[in-house]
Amino acid sequence: MMNIDIPLLNKAAGEKATSYIATLTKPLGSLGRLEEIAISLAEMTGNLTLEITPPGIIVFAADHGIVKEGVSAYPQEVTLQMVANIVNGGAAINVFGRQIGAKFKVVDVGVAGDVTEVQVIHKKIRQGTGSFLTELAMTREEAEKAVLIGYEEGIQIIESGIKCLIIGEVGIGNTTASSAVLASITGADPAAIVGFGTGISTEQHNRKVAVVRDAISLHQPKPTDAIDILSKVGGLEMAAMAGAMLAAAEKRVPILIDGFICTVSACLAKLMAPTVVDYMILSHQSVEPGHTTAVKHLQKEPLLQLNMRLGEGTGAAVAFPILQSAVNMINEMATFENSGVSGKDETEVIMNS
Repeated sequence: MMNIDIPLLNKAAGEKATSYIATLTKPLGSLGRLEEIAISLAEMTGNLTLEITPPGIIVFAADHGIVKEGVSAYPQEVTLQMVANIVNGGAAINVFGRQIGAKFKVVDVGVAGDVTEVQVIHKKIRQGTGSFLTELAMTREEAEKAVLIGYEEGIQIIESGIKCLIIGEVGIGNTTASSAVLASITGADPAAIVGFGTGISTEQHNRKVAVVRDAISLHQPKPTDAIDILSKVGGLEMAAMAGAMLAAAEKRVPILIDGFICTVSACLAKLMAPTVVDYMILSHQSVEPGHTTAVKHLQKEPLLQLNMRLGEGTGAAVAFPILQSAVNMINEMATFENSGVSGKDETEVIMNS
């Protein structure tokens, strides 16, 4: 595995931001989590003058052999079709990405089929993972390669000038793999974290729970070894997502985390380099039941609850304007001193006189 050197948060910058926010023309703490976000962004970037535009979106695409076990409502070929839809601009992540002026790219790390669209970055490692109910999802070498590809793609989009990273995914069967990965890391009961994904039946859900439980029992993934977990029950796109997160943290670029699959990938990144979590902001609370477990593992609090469960990075793209509001607050609001507005003590004197 590559050497990752993630800098510590700049607490001095955070203290300066805290002091400066206290001088803005508003009651102390009255903008709630926007103030917390601005302080966090200052600590991440090391700057008091904040900048998070343009954001960058990377969508990693890969397939999952576990689909053959009847755990998904959609056939595997939908992944290939969705990649085409995304590069043609018709997916939800395209709509929301355009809305926030994001730089955008799609990376094929393991789609089961020939992706022919020239707009796609072709980094296919294999034609989907193996069905981890009966075999390894991938080799350790393939898992490490996927992490490296994600890292390299993250570095490249950062070097193009993006100031905030959003990572998305597309791949039929990925909620099953994510559930297996999360159960491996946290020891959670699969029955408590496996959801209905893209809309499976109750019978399929029961099957999905059994598949995750049986796969973990068979492979015994090591809970502290991200590569071991990925190779046994993971996904190629999840490995790449984790790699891109490591790249962003290393470069002091804030990471806006999407829903269930992205948050589980963040848990994998945490295993590889624990301080990567310092550079993460969780965008929303997914309705996938396992997301709550993943969120608690990261010890983070999502910004929104919109009952979303699409993936692709959509929840993060929708939440991005909240970060922009926090940035505009600290960059553009007047202070009591330069606005002529009386501070708290002066106001109390006037009102009581």
